[in-house]
Amino acid sequence: MPEQAALQATPQPVTEKTAIDAALRYLAVARERWGALSIPERVLLLRQCAERSMEVIEEWVRASCEAKGIPFDSPLAGEEWLAGPLCVLRYIRLLSNTLQDIQRHGAPRLPGRVRKAPDGRAVVPVFPASRLDALLYMGIKAEVWMQPSVTPERLRETMAPLYNNGAEKSPGISLVLGAGNVSSIPPTDVLSRLFCDGRVVLLKMHPVNAYLGPILERALAPLVDEGYLRIVYGGAAEGAYGITHPLVNDVHITGSIHTHDAIVWGATAEERQRRKSTNDPLLTKPITSELGNVSPVIVVPGKYTRRALRFQAENVVSMVTNNASFNCNAAKVLLTWEDWPQRPAFLQALRELLARVPLRKAYYPGAAKRHARFTEGGAGETFGEPLAGELPWTLIPGVPPQGETIYFREEAFCGVLVETALPATDAVGYLEAATEFANSQMWGTLNACLIVPPGFRGSRVGMMALNNAIAKLRYGTIGINVWPALGYALMSAPWGGWQGEGITLADVQSGKGWVHNSFLLEEAEKCVISGPLSAFPKPPWFATHKRAHKLGPKLVACEKSPSLFRLPGIVMQAIRG
Repeated sequence: MPEQAALQATPQPVTEKTAIDAALRYLAVARERWGALSIPERVLLLRQCAERSMEVIEEWVRASCEAKGIPFDSPLAGEEWLAGPLCVLRYIRLLSNTLQDIQRHGAPRLPGRVRKAPDGRAVVPVFPASRLDALLYMGIKAEVWMQPSVTPERLRETMAPLYNNGAEKSPGISLVLGAGNVSSIPPTDVLSRLFCDGRVVLLKMHPVNAYLGPILERALAPLVDEGYLRIVYGGAAEGAYGITHPLVNDVHITGSIHTHDAIVWGATAEERQRRKSTNDPLLTKPITSELGNVSPVIVVPGKYTRRALRFQAENVVSMVTNNASFNCNAAKVLLTWEDWPQRPAFLQALRELLARVPLRKAYYPGAAKRHARFTEGGAGETFGEPLAGELPWTLIPGVPPQGETIYFREEAFCGVLVETALPATDAVGYLEAATEFANSQMWGTLNACLIVPPGFRGSRVGMMALNNAIAKLRYGTIGINVWPALGYALMSAPWGGWQGEGITLADVQSGKGWVHNSFLLEEAEKCVISGPLSAFPKPPWFATHKRAHKLGPKLVACEKSPSLFRLPGIVMQAIRG
């Protein structure tokens, strides 16, 4: 098996233009059949994809581990189980449930009561989506805040428009430009386009993880065999050819703001500036995107127990080190109150944990150069002794909040965490200042985290300040005491940048549009995920979990065939973590 994995992780040959033409012609023929499919036929395809995915899961995880330099039998391999096939199988199951709900009840059934926010908008519960969810992820809840115009009375008319208005009989062709960092992104982007947006899909794999393409073709073979999906390979040239192809109707990209703007506004800085100034985009086709973030973690001051402080330090370190920090939702800037008495203790806990977490292969292109830029002049404290191809974890404490700096305006996309202490007269004033700082000084709108002590939430003034911060934060996902990446992994919430007023193609921030969104909530603005300040057992995504590689396969099996009888085995591995 290790030798097989090494073969799977080899690069795939570039797809010739003639083969891209042929793939698009095939999709053009198949799209009418896709538009005519009934809901039961679509559900059957999803179930078949789940079955085929189970056949390749170990191969999938082994190939990902081999490419990223992770021993398959180490706890780090748990990342590839959790962020790969687990997400895909969960999404398939939730989509199947939603489609069956639409067939039976005319709309997706929500897992709780919709409430009305103070401004009248609908706030929609999306997690836990089942009793099993509530047991597996104890204390974690997620709600979607709709756009201000979507009241609870209007909500149903904005749900599942593709199915309420009738699927297109001749739907368009979407080009999906896959991400190279997380193995579940390309397949879930494809499934979103097919089952939420009604498009057939040409997926171009990213060169970094093109080795997964043949595995994904087998996992999604029911869609490939019917002609609703084609997978091609290559770099920028092949992507550009697909983008401009007359058979491609729209584009979705998960990647960097630089790639997005090159596609939409032009290859050079001069062309981009000229076109933006006259609102003359190079790309006239619709494009949706998820483009990363300088992700803030706002630590609300208060008295934390030693256990809670340690747990949240592990939470932050896991946000930094997961996937070698090659995540768009990795923590990048830690905001603290300069007068918080426990600030030194929290920073020391971060140092101790960063020193414990194994260093990783810096597999994503350009990481060493980015790390050098962010640590120019010897900035920061480094942890670990990097071997060839590795980078140290780096903490840069005490960065002044004033003035323009690379730390706030550019995503490092490597293992660098900056800490900035803000002045304020008290905890409430600090939270107001941190909210404004995150909105105005930090680039991106994808996700933000709030760490909040119970004493703050337990007071009327504190709770009002917290609710005000949640309402004001311009981020697509806000995590309270939890890593906002759960908004991606749970698959039930929309995932993408904040979709409020002011987001345009010229200033797209973390992107336009949603993926996942298994309850088919149109006109969403943001998602809020909350969890306990500390928890036992330790979450499997924590960098310090000792059994994540054993727990991952059990969670995957439970997603494929949910059953309360699987809980004892899961709990045993979780407790031993």
